[in-house]
Amino acid sequence: EVQLQASGGGLVQPGGSLRLSCVVSGLNFDDYAIVWFRQAPGKEREGVSCTGGTPSPDTYYADSVKGRFTMSSDSAKNTMYLQMDSLKPEDTAVYYCNIESFWGQGTLVTVSS
Repeated sequence: EVQLQASGGGLVQPGGSLRLSCVVSGLNFDDYAIVWFRQAPGKEREGVSCTGGTPSPDTYYADSVKGRFTMSSDSAKNTMYLQMDSLKPEDTAVYYCNIESFWGQGTLVTVSS
């Protein structure tokens, strides 16, 4: 059974940082593209970043997060990370990790003073 477990969200002040984790079980995530999405209240879900399974050079970021967010991975732990720096209030959303048709449960990030 494939499972994606996202965690690491929370409340942070503008300018702060958070690191989200996505633990993948049931498949070798090195063989798949992994996507981080987010959905803000009242807005459509949008892609934040994606990687073809290894952190670089095939990692892509939405313009809105480029230079502030970084994807990385730990193959030994089958875990993907999304490091989020210089957070802004508009980054407030539920963040999801995704592999093909499989979704994590989402983790809420709130950026507020």
